[in-house]
Amino acid sequence: MTSILDFIIWSPSPEMFTIPGIDREVRWYGLLFAMGFIVAQQVMYWIFKKENKNPKDVDQLTMYLVIAVVVGARLGHCLFYNPTYYLSNPIEIIKIWEGGLASHGGAIGMFIALYLFAKKYGFTYLWILDRVAIVTVLVGAFIRFGNFMNSEIIGLPTGTESGIVFSRSVEDMFLNGDERIEEVSFEKGGKAETDSAGLVPMTVVLEYKRGIDLDPATSKNFFERSIPNAFARSSGIGKHIYYQTGMEMPYDLYKEGGVQYAKIYVLGVPRHPGQLYESMACILMFLILAHVWYYHRDQLKEGFLFGFFMTMLWSERFFVEFFKENQEAWEADIPLNMGQWLSIPLFLWGVTFMIKYWGFVKKKA
Repeated sequence: MTSILDFIIWSPSPEMFTIPGIDREVRWYGLLFAMGFIVAQQVMYWIFKKENKNPKDVDQLTMYLVIAVVVGARLGHCLFYNPTYYLSNPIEIIKIWEGGLASHGGAIGMFIALYLFAKKYGFTYLWILDRVAIVTVLVGAFIRFGNFMNSEIIGLPTGTESGIVFSRSVEDMFLNGDERIEEVSFEKGGKAETDSAGLVPMTVVLEYKRGIDLDPATSKNFFERSIPNAFARSSGIGKHIYYQTGMEMPYDLYKEGGVQYAKIYVLGVPRHPGQLYESMACILMFLILAHVWYYHRDQLKEGFLFGFFMTMLWSERFFVEFFKENQEAWEADIPLNMGQWLSIPLFLWGVTFMIKYWGFVKKKA
């Protein structure tokens, strides 16, 4: 029997709220992205003060990084994952609001921006790399949690009854496809049965607008054919709700408080929350890097902390990719996905820095 702790049904709206007057949505991802930079900026103020640097330089540094990371991450996604399409349709590259950012591209943009910043404001390149490394993983933690709120960059099926069932696509299908529906919710358990591992029974609850009445006879074709066919046609829904043509999909119609309801019994697919794995790993890396900097910054050679950061970050990214879905279909035809291939040279770059700048600075007598 399925326990309440076995899996989580996850279907939050990507939008937090709409700004009155201008009818503009504020999305979780955008807010968390911005919060990541704001928190990182405050940490950098503290670091600069601790090292007797001008805190006002942090404002310029933040501007350099925001522009470079956004532009680099967007170009990285377009050129690393789907270059043919974007080079044929270059105007699509600027449509950043439609999604598509690559952390590897963001990293390259960051390295270029920090070089330009260091040269203009009189910092050594290695010094600024070491300090920005500390807050970079903090920004990454916020961004990956934003991905989780968006139900994107999902993990692979766990093959067990534990994991996350990402159900937002199911909710959107009903709300966008039937204007009679007021609300869609989900419940654990239900009448759907299976002996297959990695599938869990759950119930889709449709609440109709007041005044809507469903006749069982006339609704039969909709619930027994139209909905199963929609599930079968949608690859997005098929990742989260298991259905094969001809499979029975039980349902119930009932009224409560004068409101029409329908319950559809389905089998969910629990997946790894890859976004949370990365977010938690970023928080851990931040604590490690901050600890090393706080207690050993005067003894370590410039460049070592950056190398340590690169080694941890890209090894984490390489291994977490084994639990995540490929971003593009063609990645299934190569032994490692694109994220892993891109992580290898960056990891080796980090190792090179650690070896080159290993050791302690000799204190002056």
